[in-house]
Parts: sequence; C-alpha cells; structure tokens
Amino acid sequence: MLHAPEAAPRPGRGLRAGAGLPLKPQYFAAARARPGAAAFYEVHAENYLGTGGPNQRMLEWVRDNHGLSIHGVGLSIGGEAPLDPTHLERIAALLERHPPDEFSEHLAWSSHGGQFLNDLLPLPYDAASLQRVCQHIDQVQTRLRRRILLENPATYVEFAQSTYSEVDFIGEIVKRTGCGLLLDVSNAHVSCSNHGRNTQAYLQALPLAAVRQIHLAGFATEHDSAGAPLLIDTHDRRVAAEVWALYRGLIAQLGPLPTLIEWDADLPGFDALCDEADKVRACLEQYSGQIGQAA
Repeated sequence: MLHAPEAAPRPGRGLRAGAGLPLKPQYFAAARARPGAAAFYEVHAENYLGTGGPNQRMLEWVRDNHGLSIHGVGLSIGGEAPLDPTHLERIAALLERHPPDEFSEHLAWSSHGGQFLNDLLPLPYDAASLQRVCQHIDQVQTRLRRRILLENPATYVEFAQSTYSEVDFIGEIVKRTGCGLLLDVSNAHVSCSNHGRNTQAYLQALPLAAVRQIHLAGFATEHDSAGAPLLIDTHDRRVAAEVWALYRGLIAQLGPLPTLIEWDADLPGFDALCDEADKVRACLEQYSGQIGQAA
C-alpha cells in the first residue's frame, strides 16, 4: 500500500462556498465591471503558464478580489508514463506566482509517447493503475506542497480488465493520498447514463466527506450505432434540469460548497453565465443553515 508523502502537503485555505465562473479573456472586462458576479473564478492552468501579459494581470485582480481555483488539464495523472517533470515545474511556478485557493486535476490521461493529446481519456480501474495514480498524486502534492483535488471523469467506454468500480477506485485514491475530491455532477450523470447505472447510487458511494468543490456543466445528447442515447460532456450549453436536481440533493445533504459553472465552448454572453450562477446562489442560500464540507 502507498502512503502519503513524508512532507505532507499544506491543505491551503480552500474556497468559500459560493458560485464560481470560468475566467475567459472574453469576460475580463465584464468581470471587472461586475465584481459581485462570482465568489470565485477558475482558470485552466495550461492557459496561464506564461509570465507576463494581460492574463497574468487578470489573475492578480482575481487574487485581490475573489477566490481563485486553478484547474489542470495536462498533467496526465492517469497515464502509464511518468509525469512530465517540466510540465509539473511550470505548474508549480504558476501556483507560486498566483497561489490559488484550490488546485485540481483529472482522473484521466492525456499524453502518450511524449505527445500531448487534447482529450481526457479513461484508464482501467485495476491494482496497477491504482498504484500508479497514487504515486503520481503523491508526486504532485509533494512538489506543490499542497493537497490537490481530483475530478471524477466523464466516460464513454470502460475497460473489461477493471477490477474496481469507479467509486471504489476513487475512494482508494482519496484514502491513500489524502487528496480531496472535485465532484463533477455533470460528469457523474453523463457516465452513469452512458453505462446504464444509477447516478444517485454512484454519488452516494463516493467519499463525499472529501468533496471540496463541485462542477456543473452542459452536455449534448447523441446516439450510438444501435440508436441508444449517448451523452457527451461538451461544456457548451446550460446545465440540464436533471443535473440541477442531483446538485440540489447533494447540497441539501452536504451543505453549501464552492460550485463552478463550466462553459468552455460556444461561449455565451457574460449575462448568461451570471444567470447560471444565480441558480447556484439560490440553492446555496436555501441550504445555508447546513454545515458545508468546504466552509
């Protein structure tokens, strides 16, 4: 069994419960003009690895006025190969320049043979994968000197060789590494729908005490070769009603948590994002008497 690093990562102050929005360059001016639009903003780490320019100045503004979540998409924590040390060092330098309230990554792989793939791909849930993922998380947490959050994936295929369920696999990772969980409710709905599972049961089987942040996003519905519906995690539209229902149930159970509206393609006007954030705020206010996991 793996153990957490001897030099335990600092947990960081964490985000306060509230509605978060993605910080895209198209929204810089609108975000500055409406400082109350979001409790926190989230950026993809790989878009901010430079050391100058308007992106860096915007992160400074966020740090001075809001919570900041940095979300990695390229460490390939689930990959078979060792982590890219150069990429990890660039992430560490970013977090030193702009210390975020949370840093998160995906339970997925996105590189092979030294080539980066613009996708987040699934991995088999077996003992070898578990050991490798835990080693990678230990390496990241030791270098960054902080607890990271791991996001549950959206998947469309599964490996026959898996010997763990996804929830048991995630639970073992959390137990062995001490990382937190970024619970993407939309990913859970997409995956469970695609694999014929009950999303409520999936959510309840996760290590919910480790949840420090929630993601909500829109998805598209296509059909496979047999005509069965296939949900695609597109991040290009409003959050679906069934995902809102799942989210309200979680907040009723766990109490208010930092919640991000993800929208990465076919970007709408800033007002549309604020409308989605208002729905988050209404839910959090309804259950504000609860004790949140990330308060």
